[in-house]
Amino acid sequence: MANDDERIALFLDYENLAIGARDGLGVSPFDFGPVADALAERGRVVVRRAYADWSYFDADRRLLAQAQVELIEIPQRIGGSRKNAADIKMAVDAIELAYERGFITTFAIGTGDSDFTPLVHKLRELDKRVIGIGVQSSTSALLPPACDEFLFYDRLPGVEPSQEPRRGRARGRQPGAMPPAVPPPIPTPSGAAASVDAGGASQVVADIPVDEAVTAAGERDVGLLVARTLSGLQRHASGPVLASTLKRAILRKDPTFDEAEQGFRGFGELLRHLESQRVVELRPGSAQGDPEVTFPEDDSADDNAFRLLIDVVRELSASDAPPQLSGLKNQLRKRLPDFSEKRYGFNSFLSFAKAARARNLIAMEWDDDAGDYLLHVPG
Repeated sequence: MANDDERIALFLDYENLAIGARDGLGVSPFDFGPVADALAERGRVVVRRAYADWSYFDADRRLLAQAQVELIEIPQRIGGSRKNAADIKMAVDAIELAYERGFITTFAIGTGDSDFTPLVHKLRELDKRVIGIGVQSSTSALLPPACDEFLFYDRLPGVEPSQEPRRGRARGRQPGAMPPAVPPPIPTPSGAAASVDAGGASQVVADIPVDEAVTAAGERDVGLLVARTLSGLQRHASGPVLASTLKRAILRKDPTFDEAEQGFRGFGELLRHLESQRVVELRPGSAQGDPEVTFPEDDSADDNAFRLLIDVVRELSASDAPPQLSGLKNQLRKRLPDFSEKRYGFNSFLSFAKAARARNLIAMEWDDDAGDYLLHVPG
């Protein structure tokens, strides 16, 4: 075993996973194999524990025992909540292990219950990496952003749903109730992602603004996500950005990111695809298989974007007064619906417009009366 291998402790809130998979995917009994395979790709699993009242899961118990999972019994208590007993026991055991086994680098928490979010925060405060695992239809929106990485069970290789995942409240948890089930969370805005990464805790609020990297249909624009993340890394990095660094940064923004969902077998294949589209450029890195990622030196893509800006500003100026900066982006999207300045490495539309001004392609003047920039094409 290499010294830099991750050493993983796995804790399963088994009732949450099993009932979520049964009600949301039609999978019963719960197949532990895909979870074991996914974690084996990330490191060496040194602890495997599952918590439940096993009198409800007789078939599952035998399968888990064969997979070398330690079964922690949480019996039904008359007049008490078995759910709370399981949650507290699992949280106490995880924290105890974090202090007693310093060699454990990563905790994998299998649940969709937001009640475990404080446990995730505490483990990250203790400098432990946390991987969440949950069924998509029964996972609270609060949980994935708190983790370093979140694996939806539905997406793991080897999971074959027998029914379409439901987008409602998961049913069948007895005697407790499952937490509210929601669609998968949209990528966290960059500011919120930074607060999660820095402090290990996050405040998630309702009505999160829709990220530009997500279309109206809910599909991620992976090129935009990669370009925006690369642009941010380049502004703050003191050296070249490696593919491994870029992948970790993307996961910090959206722990549910998985290139396989975009049809790619690996992150390198995704980057090579984006290179063919002139979104990024790859150069040999310091280690084989970990190339440097940058933006193409060929400015043809930028030129097309600037040409679009010039045409729109000229057209609006001819029919009316010089257009204001606010609202101009929507005018560009009438011509090119998927336009985003972030695809070209600019952090904001204002930065994009200033770049055009620096190239003497447009003129920008601040107007006090309008409280905005007015734009026109010189000459």
